[in-house]
Amino acid sequence: MNTQNNQTKKFFLYARKSTDTEERQVRSIDDQIAELEELAKKENIEIVKTFIEKQTAKEPGRPIFNEMLSRIEKNEAEGILAWHPDRLARNSVDGGKIIWLVDTGKISELKFPCFWFENTPQGKFMLQIAFGQSKYYVDNLSENIKRGIRQKLKNGLWPSQAPLGYLNDKNAKLIIVDKNKAQLIKKSFELYSTGKFSLRRLCETINNLKLIGRKNKMLSVSNYQYFLKNPFYCGLIRYNGELYEGKHKPIIAKKLFDKVQEVMNSKGKPNKKKLKYFVFRGFIRCGECGCLITAETQKGHNYYHCTKRKIKCFQKYVREEELAKQINGYIQKVSLPDDWAKNIISEIDKEKSETSQSSSFFAQNIKEKMKIIDEKLERLMSGYLENAILLEEYQQNKNKLVGEKQVLKDKLNGFEQKRNNWFEPAISFVKSAKCAGILAKSNNFEEKRDFFKKLGSNFKILNQKIVFDLENPFKILVDAEPRLWRGEAKNSSCITWRRREDSNL
Repeated sequence: MNTQNNQTKKFFLYARKSTDTEERQVRSIDDQIAELEELAKKENIEIVKTFIEKQTAKEPGRPIFNEMLSRIEKNEAEGILAWHPDRLARNSVDGGKIIWLVDTGKISELKFPCFWFENTPQGKFMLQIAFGQSKYYVDNLSENIKRGIRQKLKNGLWPSQAPLGYLNDKNAKLIIVDKNKAQLIKKSFELYSTGKFSLRRLCETINNLKLIGRKNKMLSVSNYQYFLKNPFYCGLIRYNGELYEGKHKPIIAKKLFDKVQEVMNSKGKPNKKKLKYFVFRGFIRCGECGCLITAETQKGHNYYHCTKRKIKCFQKYVREEELAKQINGYIQKVSLPDDWAKNIISEIDKEKSETSQSSSFFAQNIKEKMKIIDEKLERLMSGYLENAILLEEYQQNKNKLVGEKQVLKDKLNGFEQKRNNWFEPAISFVKSAKCAGILAKSNNFEEKRDFFKKLGSNFKILNQKIVFDLENPFKILVDAEPRLWRGEAKNSSCITWRRREDSNL
């Protein structure tokens, strides 16, 4: 009997730590090994091999653990040394494997410094309880984490590391704007929304301005695609496909974010054959059949004509020079002489110092709309909790309402920042009208086109003439134009013109 007790027993030593921090992993594993080697000396155990694993045990599939069990089945060892049963298993599959190997005699003993095990029905029952407690701990911890995340999202807080352009304020436990990077993030959205930048070109342009990632590395094209699709930058939080209102400060407006998504979706469509560039193509339609106007080059001149895709119409070609001449005429009509511009700006400045617009009605109206959306969200949540609607329908409707509320918040914030400040846009408009005469005489067709498109909508070519719906405030300038050139009294007309235009700016 004594001889049998003195016989050396062959065991595998298993140490595991699932912490992400490498230093803590190594130190904790060293502590486990030291304690287990001391236990092996006391129990006269020979450690055949030491298995070290740095992976969570909440799910089956640990490679080192499986290798150890495979070698036990080959009778290379008769038992396992571990710090605690939870080092071996925190899931029912791995725990079941250990129990089965004990039942079949492949494992004769399990040794733990802080847990007693004996290969008896009672011992196996206690081992099963220990494995069950380990699984319960993992499940409960996971549920607590999920509940904490849900609460954070409900409170408008991002539950993870702040996205690029923001910083985690550990003291206040809030996410704040990274002022150095936020400007470049905003610039990225603005440039891409124009539709003139591919992701690769945007990447090269902004990287040249030194937008650096978290590891002090230049951003890749995929990085730009990721943050351009992230609604966090317009004040919303998207988590598992569901949108929440964020309490962090937005870097961009919701309107700009939506525009970027439209551009990205259009660029994601299958590439069409690249067409030759013509400056006036893409926004004018045929006045007879409604098809788009296209262009082609013949004998060194560009000609614009109907695509005739719907029906055969009888509209003739228009040379680009003739089209530019007509556009020049419209631009000239909305131009203001220097003295008129000076008088109008003087009147606006005078009213700016005397008038303060009432804003309470506008702000209250927006707040009422936001309140209605909150009530809808509350009813939507109640419907989901009462199983009246499915999760997918709930998320879809919620995302739509949260998006609408964010647009209203942007309007309210923008209004509060710029209340009583219609004067600046009015002055800017007058100055642009003042420069229109110079633009009409220039040879920059692209600038002419961009300015001309601001004059109205529904641009068409009919009988070789360009026609469109002139819109305010430019329409007011055109209506006033005959008086301008007749040289009638400037001061009185100037005041009347400005007051008519107030609401249109």
